[in-house]
Amino acid sequence: MHKTRQAILIGFGLMLATTSLHAQELIFYPSKGQSAEQLEKDKFECYGWAKKSSGFDPMAAPVASAPPPSGQKQEGGAVKGAVGGAALGVIIGDNSKSTKRGAGAGALIGANRQAKQNQSVDKDRQNWEQQQASEYTKARNSYNRANSACMEGRGYTVK
Repeated sequence: MHKTRQAILIGFGLMLATTSLHAQELIFYPSKGQSAEQLEKDKFECYGWAKKSSGFDPMAAPVASAPPPSGQKQEGGAVKGAVGGAALGVIIGDNSKSTKRGAGAGALIGANRQAKQNQSVDKDRQNWEQQQASEYTKARNSYNRANSACMEGRGYTVK
């Protein structure tokens, strides 16, 4: 369980890293002759205000909600289907030909059913990842707007 959780967090971190590449980093230009020292002081104060105002800290590691349950793919659908189909073939036909046909049909049905279940697991996982990325991006944009407003209020051009 520990390795699964670690893999999820690593995957989520990579997803956010690629998502944050699309997030615009703010650049501040002192348009009223502010010194480098004043710029750093204003950036620090606006960081604190924007963090408090938006509830988002860009310096903190992202935290994901719990992933969807049963995120593990199942295997063996074809084998289970073949066994069930062979048993049904014996009951219905009572010869080896019926048993083989039943096993073949059961294997196809079992494999198809398992593939559909695994696709559902994949879809749930993709939806969860998209939701996490969307929430992160929304919070980051809120922080950027607050930080921009603070720095513009102090006489900086923000790009």
